[in-house]
Amino acid sequence: MSEDLIVDKGSPSWQLPAIVVLGVIALGGLAFGWSASSKLDSTQQAVSSQLKATQQSVQQDMSSLKDRLAQDEKANTDLQGDLKVVTDKLKITQGQLKKARTEAAKLNDETNQKVTALDTSVHSELATKASSDDVKTVDTKVVGVRTDLDTTREDLKMAKSEMGTLIARNHDEIDQLRRLGERDYTEFTITGKNRPQKVANVTVELKGVNPKRNQFNLAMVVEDKRFEKKNRAANEPIFFYMTGTHIPEEIVINKIGKDTISGYVSVPKANQEAGSTATKSGN
Repeated sequence: MSEDLIVDKGSPSWQLPAIVVLGVIALGGLAFGWSASSKLDSTQQAVSSQLKATQQSVQQDMSSLKDRLAQDEKANTDLQGDLKVVTDKLKITQGQLKKARTEAAKLNDETNQKVTALDTSVHSELATKASSDDVKTVDTKVVGVRTDLDTTREDLKMAKSEMGTLIARNHDEIDQLRRLGERDYTEFTITGKNRPQKVANVTVELKGVNPKRNQFNLAMVVEDKRFEKKNRAANEPIFFYMTGTHIPEEIVINKIGKDTISGYVSVPKANQEAGSTATKSGN
């Protein structure tokens, strides 16, 4: 009886520390849970901010891509338009070339026919007239015919471009072409590189020369559009079109020196008449 009482009184001595320990563990668990919850909230906020920034960047990239696609489509449309214009002009150029060749062949045939007819006439006169004066007169005609024939042959030796235009190699040949009355010729000389010079209705600028190869580089401005022509040879025509015209104008460089070139600009008179008509109708 007395032993039981002693045991009952000693049992609470170990329970109190256990309760304290359990309380401390419970408080530690609560503190750990609160810390984990705070970290989770911070992580969610960081992920949300990063996601918003990524979405904005993707939207900006999509907008930039749409702008580039629109620009590419416009450039493609412009290129198709330019290709159509070039194709149409090429068709016209091919027709002009064919016509020029036909006219040149016709001119040669007519010249040969005239020479043959005149030669037959001369021989007939020699056969029917026996006086020395008549013979002298006929000889004079023969000499004149030969001179005209030689001149015609020299003209035929003048080089022709793929457009059928005659290419003058010097001032005398330019004068011969002027007398034909089909084009206006403006001669020019440019000394020094990168010095734009206005010639007729085009601006010409020398970029470089290669006298050994007889080649040159130049830049030209036609109606506010700039073009560069590289490694061009002497007496090689450079063709260009003005707005509203169907016959090409041309630049020919027939002399190349050290940082200097000389040549001419050839403008069809038909283009000038077309330009005058367009100006009047515009007014």
